Amino acid sequence: MRIDVILEANNPPEQVLRLGRLAEECGLGGVWVSNMGDARDPFTNFAKLAEGTERISMGPIAVSPYELHPMKMTTSLLTLNELAHGRAQIVVGAGGGTANAMNAPRERVVRAVRECIEILKAGASGKPVQYQGEIFQVKWHHPAWATSPPPRIYAGANGPQMLRSAARVADGIMVSDFVVEHFRKARAIIDAALDEAGRDKASFPISNFWAWHVKEDPAEARAEASIWLAVRATLFPPYLEDVLDEDEAKVVNENISAFVKAFHTKSPVIEGVPDEIVDKLVARATSASSLDNIDTEIERFRQFKAAGLTEMALRIYENPEQTIRVLGEHIVPALADA
Repeated sequence: MRIDVILEANNPPEQVLRLGRLAEECGLGGVWVSNMGDARDPFTNFAKLAEGTERISMGPIAVSPYELHPMKMTTSLLTLNELAHGRAQIVVGAGGGTANAMNAPRERVVRAVRECIEILKAGASGKPVQYQGEIFQVKWHHPAWATSPPPRIYAGANGPQMLRSAARVADGIMVSDFVVEHFRKARAIIDAALDEAGRDKASFPISNFWAWHVKEDPAEARAEASIWLAVRATLFPPYLEDVLDEDEAKVVNENISAFVKAFHTKSPVIEGVPDEIVDKLVARATSASSLDNIDTEIERFRQFKAAGLTEMALRIYENPEQTIRVLGEHIVPALADA
């Protein structure tokens, strides 16, 4: 299983270079940043890392065709890919931080993501592109300067229709905050679509965007995880049903604003929600163990692997250098042959 890290989106390029080099030294497979409307450009911010490393992959999560036309997205992605000599990667999704900030109108999202991926792949082929889609069109586009091996193009997919479409056209899929039980359901959908498309299930990459809050102090881990619960997909239906029972889920649904308030105030206190429910969310929907209990997380990741997950993209928070070293020392070797 490949282990990636997701860095803060607003890091300066020098910090991205420093942390990315450390991740490469520690044996991690890739570095991602979330594509946020108020952060640095998620393509050019990797320029120093692209030139300062040799092996590690890099790219943004998730870029939407509703915020950036697929032809311009192709140019940005291929430029990064040339700097990195074929190590660029991208997650294409219908939403994402920037598209949400723009309040971009989104219709026919499955079709839009599919056409975007088709345009990206055509642009990376080295051949002239003329594309007449139902949503997007490209005329006389030929980035002949792009001679590196093509970048890996993931689709950000959670729902059944997007999962099926992504399995047919993308180079890989990234799901978000899936617990093992929910991922098993998604893997069945993906496998059926891969079979229909005549694609190899064994070599198809599937990643999971997952929150990592492992600390020396378990109370610190729990507090950090609680603050960030508002941005976990697991907090919402239908994912919540794999984490909480019906009555507990009702309490969460009735108090979503409290989770949002905690996020904005950076407080671990979720008003109106019993601690035992918050504890269950933290324990089941994130990695928030203490360091001396890290074997719990290794076992969780092994369960993901057994269910067919090939990559974990771990969103890391405070003390990223220490976290990357912990991942390199404990997680990477434990999952290398798992």
